Amino acid sequence: MSATQTRGVKHFIGPFHALPLHMDQQTLHKLFVEQLKDLYDAEQQLVRALPKLAEAASSPELEEALSSHLEETKTHVDRLEQVFELAGEKATGKKCKGMQGLLAEGDDAVKEEDEGELRDLAIIAGGQRVEHYEISAYGTAKAIAEQLGLDDAVELLAQTEEEESTADGKLTEVAETIYQTIDEESDLGESEPEEADGEGKASAKIPARKTAGSAAANATTKRKRAAK
Repeated sequence: MSATQTRGVKHFIGPFHALPLHMDQQTLHKLFVEQLKDLYDAEQQLVRALPKLAEAASSPELEEALSSHLEETKTHVDRLEQVFELAGEKATGKKCKGMQGLLAEGDDAVKEEDEGELRDLAIIAGGQRVEHYEISAYGTAKAIAEQLGLDDAVELLAQTEEEESTADGKLTEVAETIYQTIDEESDLGESEPEEADGEGKASAKIPARKTAGSAAANATTKRKRAAK
């Protein structure tokens, strides 16, 4: 490759960390605004979806994690409005098809699973896909803001990026708790002895895991009804 051919070639260390030599600030600013519009709509979609996911959760820990992130997400919307202002633009959204698809998949998973551990794990799986999408999107927007010299915007975007990462970690912790509960119920079911009938013959017993799972589900339902 000649020296002429190498002009404008960029080497990706991270999202937009190195930019084409021919890209001017005006073009980059336009790209930045497009990223903000996408994020703005994505966060607003999430504000509408999180209450439904929290309501569908059986685990109190998961419900709390989703409700807490709802409040964070509202703050993220406010921060994006500040970033728009710093960029000299009006805060407007552009339909984020990526978030729309992720939330639709999550909604389908909730409808397909009965209330309980499997539904909770499906909610977590969908939630973590959403978090990873947002972490990537905020990382890109932050990198472009750095190139534009918008230091205050960089700080705001970095703060949200960190909170998205923390939310992802919290969902992992909740999932691990659910897996542990499943393992404990499974061990209990395997160790349960058979009962003898009146003639001394062993009779089949309902697996302890099913009983324990039903009790946990009933307890969760009672807690949620009491809270309401």
